[in-house]
Amino acid sequence: MIEKRNRNGGRGRDRSEEPDEDLGLSAAGDETAALKEPEAPARKPSVAPAPPAKTAPARGQGGGTRLFLVLLVIAAAALLYRYWGFWQTGPATQAAPPAPTVTVAKPLIKDMEEWSDFTGQFEARESVEVRARVSGYLESINFTDGQIVKKGDLLFVIEPRPFELALETAKAQLAQTEAQVQLAQQQLDRTAQLRKNDYATKETYDERVSQVAIATASRDAALAAVNQAQLNLDYTRVTAPVSGRMGRHEVSVGNLVMGGVTGSTTLLTTIVSLDPIWLVFNVSEGEGMTYKRLVQKGEIKSPRDNAVEVQGQLMDEKTWTLKGTIDFVDNQYDRSSGTIRVRAAFANPNLFITPGQFGRIRIPGSEPYKAILIPDSAIVADQSNKIVLTVAADGKVVPKIIRPGPMYDELGLRIVREGLEPTDQIIINGLVRARPGAQVTPVPGKIEPVVASN
Repeated sequence: MIEKRNRNGGRGRDRSEEPDEDLGLSAAGDETAALKEPEAPARKPSVAPAPPAKTAPARGQGGGTRLFLVLLVIAAAALLYRYWGFWQTGPATQAAPPAPTVTVAKPLIKDMEEWSDFTGQFEARESVEVRARVSGYLESINFTDGQIVKKGDLLFVIEPRPFELALETAKAQLAQTEAQVQLAQQQLDRTAQLRKNDYATKETYDERVSQVAIATASRDAALAAVNQAQLNLDYTRVTAPVSGRMGRHEVSVGNLVMGGVTGSTTLLTTIVSLDPIWLVFNVSEGEGMTYKRLVQKGEIKSPRDNAVEVQGQLMDEKTWTLKGTIDFVDNQYDRSSGTIRVRAAFANPNLFITPGQFGRIRIPGSEPYKAILIPDSAIVADQSNKIVLTVAADGKVVPKIIRPGPMYDELGLRIVREGLEPTDQIIINGLVRARPGAQVTPVPGKIEPVVASN
């Protein structure tokens, strides 16, 4: 009995090393076997020991694993059903978004003539520095600074008394020489009469002829001195050489002015003409070559051989109010700037334009033709091209590359030289909603002139 227990106890110790869930079942089986079996002798057991009882599987661990697997399979099936159903039924049930709305219009067609604009500076046709021709003290100033004068109006008077005396002296010398001429001529006549009767020698006759010539030359010199004295006297009255506006007087009354035709002379004032007036501007070599090519093709007139009509405006004007013609093109390009000087003449009847102020001029760049005009807002740009988005008949956006021209200021629209047809429907509003090749809903519109804000 003790040995049996020891064996059972040993088996119990062996099983105690197994998991906890097998220990309870094994211990209960050993105790039942110990109550039922008879006690055996201490040395030999009467019967063979019973085989070890089989360990029952752990219900707690097996049930949890099966439950986890079942839940995992259910979740996978649900996810598979959901995504499979989405891919199978999603595109068929999702509604397509509506096509965006854009405003379209045909380009504006207008008969027009292209112009090239330049900035220039007005210059007086005649600009004169009034200087004294004779020296003397300034006696009077006969104009107001800034006054409009006409040619021949009296401006300054230099003290004339010294020149009047010089004129009287010259006249006296002239009278003396005339008397000498008269005497020499009488002596020559008498000698000539004596020579006929052979009472005078030939040498005497020649001397009388020479005396007449000398007296005549002296008279001519005296006459020239009289004219010079009269001229100097006239120069004491300084008059306006041209019609125009006076500058300020540079010398006050009582000052000594230096005159003459050489050396340093005294500047009295300046005067500039106002009507007509010139506008001088520079044209670059590239623009000049373009213009010459057009002349060569016969599309425009040459300004060297024809009176080309141009338009001008002042810097604060929005319209081209001035009408004039090009009257001069320089004979060479400036080497430092690469430009050539061109001059246009404009009428200035009210004398409103002042020399020195800036203005703008435009010259014709083509003969009249039908131009395609669009607003600048309808033009988009990529890295190298200007593009206009158009809408085809099926509603798809079709981009077109264009070559824009200058701005037509009267309407505020851009000239398109190439790339558009008069029948194209261009997008003028809603460009942000349009993509090349995309479908859009076109709404008819109209291109209106763009009024420039002041």
